[in-house]
Amino acid sequence: MVPSASTRQAVGFWFDDIVMKIPLTDCGGGKVRSGGGQGLGLPVNVVNRLFCQYRVRSEQFEDEHNMNLRDRLSTSLKDAMRAKDATRLMTLRLINAAIKDRDIDARAEGNETGVSDDVLLAILSKMVKQRQESARAYEEGGRLELAEKELSEITIVEEFLPRQLSATETEQVIADAIAESGANSIRDMGKVMGILKAKYTGQLDFGKVGGFLKVQLS
Repeated sequence: MVPSASTRQAVGFWFDDIVMKIPLTDCGGGKVRSGGGQGLGLPVNVVNRLFCQYRVRSEQFEDEHNMNLRDRLSTSLKDAMRAKDATRLMTLRLINAAIKDRDIDARAEGNETGVSDDVLLAILSKMVKQRQESARAYEEGGRLELAEKELSEITIVEEFLPRQLSATETEQVIADAIAESGANSIRDMGKVMGILKAKYTGQLDFGKVGGFLKVQLS
């Protein structure tokens, strides 16, 4: 498999200039490029090793990119158990417990597959917000070790959230949502929030968005 352009960029490897000049051979049971590497000025074994490492990293990236959120969480939990990473393991178990609670409620209402990815993202966003509030409270109370623990958990939870929109991007998507909904008063705020939640769950702090909308629509 030749990795996609986005994957090549993501793993930070100058693929076309080096790897694509090397002929194919076996590496760990799969076809990769090796051999002469003419013009590279590198020994054959070095070139082979570079490509093998690149291939593994590329396929790992593709696999993770294509995993759904539940699979990513499950894989990360297993990795944390193998690594004996106590903080990460505890945080991932808290995430799974929160999801399980919502799944139970969903199944009680007839949804046998559990909650959707949008709901999962909302759960994760709520966990981040709760920990941000706790961290601020601990910092204000001088309990810096507890604040650091909350911040560490935030970092882990945010791995499973989409990239947060910048302030400029947030202003733009809010303006677009207002235009799309035709909102012109505070009574239309629900319409705007509905559009934003459908498109940007996990990427916006909706508490702050709500305050901004009240100003914009008043």
